[in-house]
Amino acid sequence: MTLYTRFAAHIDAALDTLVAAGTLPGGLDRRNVTVEPPRDASHGDLATNAAMVLAKPAGTNPRALAEAIAAELGKLDEVDSVSVAGPGFLNMRLTEAAWRDELAAIPAAGGDYGRSTRGNGVTVNIEYVSANPTGPMHMGHCRGAVVGDALATLLEFAGHRVIREYYVNDAGGQVDVLARSAHLRYREALGATIEIPEGLYPGEYLKPIGAELAAEYGDKYVDAPESEWLVLFRTRAVAAMMAMIREDLALLGIHHDIFSSEAELQAAGKPEAAEAELRSRGLVYDGVLEAPKGETPEDWEPVELPLFRSSQFGDDQDRPIKKSNGAWTYFGADLAYHYQKAQTADQLIDIWGADHAGTVKRIVAAVEALTGGKTKFDVKLVQMVRLLRGGEPVKMSKRAGNFVTLADVVREVGKDVVRFTMLTRRADAQMDFDFAKVVEASKDNPVFYVQYAHARIASLKRRAGEAGIEGGTADLALLDAEDLALVKLAAQFPRIVETAATAREPHRVAFYLYDLAAAFHAAWNVGNDRVDRRFLIAEDAELTRARLFLSEGIGQIIRNGLALMGVEAVSEMK
Repeated sequence: MTLYTRFAAHIDAALDTLVAAGTLPGGLDRRNVTVEPPRDASHGDLATNAAMVLAKPAGTNPRALAEAIAAELGKLDEVDSVSVAGPGFLNMRLTEAAWRDELAAIPAAGGDYGRSTRGNGVTVNIEYVSANPTGPMHMGHCRGAVVGDALATLLEFAGHRVIREYYVNDAGGQVDVLARSAHLRYREALGATIEIPEGLYPGEYLKPIGAELAAEYGDKYVDAPESEWLVLFRTRAVAAMMAMIREDLALLGIHHDIFSSEAELQAAGKPEAAEAELRSRGLVYDGVLEAPKGETPEDWEPVELPLFRSSQFGDDQDRPIKKSNGAWTYFGADLAYHYQKAQTADQLIDIWGADHAGTVKRIVAAVEALTGGKTKFDVKLVQMVRLLRGGEPVKMSKRAGNFVTLADVVREVGKDVVRFTMLTRRADAQMDFDFAKVVEASKDNPVFYVQYAHARIASLKRRAGEAGIEGGTADLALLDAEDLALVKLAAQFPRIVETAATAREPHRVAFYLYDLAAAFHAAWNVGNDRVDRRFLIAEDAELTRARLFLSEGIGQIIRNGLALMGVEAVSEMK
């Protein structure tokens, strides 16, 4: 139990005492009672909104309730003082012993410090990446991949059961285009001179597939009609693309639990089952779409289609689930896919590119309709990444045909740099990825700054050992207020984990780690001018041990935080 969860329990116990005394009625909903640092650090160490949240349902004055809660909290050995601010906020100042105890709890918990049970084992299915299987991963996929994977790890650390899923879009027209493109490369491998027409995939990544097909089938399909080879070439090309995608994702340390095939979904009749379920509840009907707004195309004519009543769930209009030729629309297939996911999870999260923003309402409406609102569904939109080199846009990759491959970027700057950088801004904010800046050794580069803090701590331990001062047991009473200021920031990590998991925002961990690293570097730099503030004082082994213990606690939290981001904590900078 960490400091914030411990004080949440203390507040709960104080409220129980007030209920027993008749000061508060029983049965009040306490779920919105929080414990957090006050906005102004001068007000104290911890603050709670308990009185503000409970006063109205309790039919009492919030300040009077705050005074009653304060009287109970003031009895705790860990509390130095409690004050009531404004209309009823409670601020607590803790004893130095409380902070030293929390510091001691960090190495005791080790890699589990900050782990939470807040998720209560609730199963969350996170679908991320889901790039069309038509080529290698490019940097347009990278950010969503990292955000989704970091969110999955974060939710697991916060007590959820997580399913990582990739949806393979292998049933649309794009995979037929892929098959035709592979056929061209197949002919090329057999000696034909080819020209890639507009609309086919020009990337050289299809050459190995063409060569494999040529070696296996010879010239059997060179002049054969498309109907004889399309399915075969499509199946083989998709399989090869998915193998390539898995390899690219592995470079980022990303592995999915499930790969769901759209083609298999449709072959199993899942869209028909979803349609039947919705029709049975009057949520799908046969109707005619309104004419397009503005100038109506000459070839437009009203056609009766099966429509989902998405307007009943907040969408702008009802949506077709089939095309006029009887094929499923993208929405119709996606509706069935999400229905399938909802059978095995309590909550669904999709990580999508911002270009899919227009389809959010309809799929949210579909999940609500299909599950009767029982399955919580959230779509996280991820903005594009602009690649730069020294401030100039990066030229496209010849190998890919029309984009910069993820593999090339990871091989140039490293997995950890890519992953950390992708989490240094909110997912819904646009990002510049400058090859020069992401490897820059400066405080303006969060990747370097956090890694350097951990490397500096590792170096301190080595240097202390060389000076004959080993870590281990330390007299933490030697730590003063300036030292404990670092402990107070370090102790926020478990709370950051819970708030980031609740908000579904893994970037909060990156922000926190930067702040923690900055505070550590600042404390270190004070020692450049003041000998008494140094972490290593050869003439004072006991104080050095205490500060070594402190620094190792900071290092443990950096390791734990970086692990949530899928980033390694290095022990030395090269």
